[in-house]
Amino acid sequence: MRGVKYSEAIRDALAVKLAEDPSVFVLGLGVPDPKVVFGSTAGLAEEFGSKRVFDTPACENATVALMIGAAQQGMRPVMVNQRVDFTLLALDQIVNHAAKWRWMFGDVQKVPIVIRMIVGRGWGQGPQHSQSMHALFAHIPGLKVAAPASPYDAKGLLISAMEGDDPAVIIEHRRLYDLVEDVPSGRYAVPFGQAKTVREGSDVTVVATSQMVVEAQRAAKALGEVGVSAEVIDLRSLRPLDTAAVVDSVRKTARLVVVDADWRHASVSAEVVAAVAEAGVPLAAPPARLTWPEAPAPTAASLEDEYYPSPEDIGRTALRQMGLDVELPAIGDVPAAFHGPF
Repeated sequence: MRGVKYSEAIRDALAVKLAEDPSVFVLGLGVPDPKVVFGSTAGLAEEFGSKRVFDTPACENATVALMIGAAQQGMRPVMVNQRVDFTLLALDQIVNHAAKWRWMFGDVQKVPIVIRMIVGRGWGQGPQHSQSMHALFAHIPGLKVAAPASPYDAKGLLISAMEGDDPAVIIEHRRLYDLVEDVPSGRYAVPFGQAKTVREGSDVTVVATSQMVVEAQRAAKALGEVGVSAEVIDLRSLRPLDTAAVVDSVRKTARLVVVDADWRHASVSAEVVAAVAEAGVPLAAPPARLTWPEAPAPTAASLEDEYYPSPEDIGRTALRQMGLDVELPAIGDVPAAFHGPF
């Protein structure tokens, strides 16, 4: 075990599979450029050669079509997309082809492709460059979708995706790339469809996705200082979605807060609340959701701070669930500043 950054854990996962499996190759805009996608592809082109790790034109639809064709010939391509927004240009290939071929061809034709999609806020990238879109992809049968919130899970879920026979989407929040955690060297896999309890508690369940897991843990720590025991669940996988883990936790706490960096309507947060309702779990308070406002992300950094759920927002919402009128300890912003995508 050694302490590695989230970006380094992704790089390690790619290196493991490139070394083990000659059918794996990595492609995408900026993969071998000097900043190597936040460090997540550092040294791969030099180690494995430009035929297996290479740049592509800014043409997402054609790139995904190439990947599907390569997958039909026994290859396992991994695409890096530095902004999820641009993946919208490839929706036809992802939704109408990659996600459907197993059903269309009687499970004979498989499409083992992986698309890494980078999401999230960062110094004013605005409405067209800082979306998340994970609910859109999680809506599609035939796709597997994960949003790892830790270096350990980033490596393990990416390896699981590369070893599977289904098209998979890995959502990576750019604010997580400098997060450090002990990660085993070598191969290990984290399965899709298993949520993780990252903090145990008994008073309120806080379910979170991606970078919101970090914010939820910071909120839970502050809540503990005022006597509230918050259980934090990291969904990790969005399709398949581990609703059983959520239901089990809410049966214990009888209170639910869902934190999701996305819009409320037709969202993962709505799916989580629906699962609890359908399970008939008795609640001490109505479930609460913390999401984006129903508007595109703003460009100004000051407005971004208001747009995204904060640890303070999470903590105050949990206190309302408890019916408590107490002052939450100051939490403050993440100390390590994000320096930009390029």
